[in-house]
Amino acid sequence: MKLDQTDRKILRELQEDASLSLGELAGRVGLSQMPVWRRVRRMEDEGVIRKRVALVSPHAVNARVTAFVMLKTSHHDADWFERFSDAVAAMPEVMEFHRLSGSVDFLLRVALPDLDGYRDFYRRLIGAVDFVDVSTAFAFETLKQTTALPLDFVQDP
Repeated sequence: MKLDQTDRKILRELQEDASLSLGELAGRVGLSQMPVWRRVRRMEDEGVIRKRVALVSPHAVNARVTAFVMLKTSHHDADWFERFSDAVAAMPEVMEFHRLSGSVDFLLRVALPDLDGYRDFYRRLIGAVDFVDVSTAFAFETLKQTTALPLDFVQDP
């Protein structure tokens, strides 16, 4: 899908505040409501806008600890991966799940209440499938966190 300057303006605004009314959004991008609505619907239909969400404060819901769990495995067959993927999908504390190149096979970003919560998570994780190595780094300070993707890479139509 080609995104023009107006589409990018709409995306910037929605990435900053998805709760904007159609009128507010239209005013910010310099169009009337109907053309903005059509553009948003098109971007939703074409998968550019995947969904609209509320960002919740981790402290407000007692998810104060962020852990980055790095996993190495000697198993690379489809059955093992399916069991692993299913196990991770069933763990609500896993915020992100990535397959990597290099010396680490998988990276998980996990939100937890405390170190006891990590211990419980770890036990469930290693009980699901076999790993060669599991190592974890705990974030002690978040210096930047955003959900907004950069739109500078979009090529003009």
